[in-house]
Amino acid sequence: MKTISCLSLLAAAASLLTLGAPACAAKLDSRIIAAARQSYVFTVYLEGDDIKIESKDGAVTLTGMVAENFHGSLAEVTLRDISGVTSVDNRLEVKGSSPTANSDAWLHDKVKATLLFHRSVKAGTTEVDVKDGIVTLLGRAESAAQKQLTGEYAGDVEGVKEVRNEMTVLTAAELKQLSTNEKIDDVSVAALVRMALVLHHSTSGLYTTIAARRGAITVGGRAKTAAQKELVTRIIKDVNGVKKVKNLMTIE
Repeated sequence: MKTISCLSLLAAAASLLTLGAPACAAKLDSRIIAAARQSYVFTVYLEGDDIKIESKDGAVTLTGMVAENFHGSLAEVTLRDISGVTSVDNRLEVKGSSPTANSDAWLHDKVKATLLFHRSVKAGTTEVDVKDGIVTLLGRAESAAQKQLTGEYAGDVEGVKEVRNEMTVLTAAELKQLSTNEKIDDVSVAALVRMALVLHHSTSGLYTTIAARRGAITVGGRAKTAAQKELVTRIIKDVNGVKKVKNLMTIE
């Protein structure tokens, strides 16, 4: 009788474990989707896009339409940093036809994307016009330094031949009306850092690893020179949500 009782208990326990596995997996998948939807990247940068997220045991599939080509990349790198995600199958499509590589429309999108991730410049109030590879910047800057930095960032986009900076600087009265104190989650900060490094021509070819904790970024990888390593630090420091940077890159 005791043997039968023990066997019954073992069978019952195995049954509970079998039933519990799908429930745990479903809970994990729901948490992954919720984390993505609630992230700063999805609520701010990808708010207007039609992105569907499916997750099965941590394997994520992205489908739907995005307004810009880099939006798809941004969505993917954000999901890859969420705990529990094992893979990301990016099937997102761009609304309309994608611009031809190195065309003026393509350069326009890359310049706008590069400016978007940096807090020291204002992508929302910066107008970008590209003709024959020459970028003209219009709009408003908060200071002369911000205007200059906007021009430097635009000039560091691969394919840009020249930058003509015609931005105007805001008055003291206009500056008082501005306030930016947004809280950005670590998953989003890491994604923004990765995209910023890829979009800048000077750092796009570097091997880097990124870890974010409460806005503090630890970057690993390899740089060819000390100046290149310092450039990585400078770019990361200016990304939205970054509070400090610890650069552990080795110099080859």
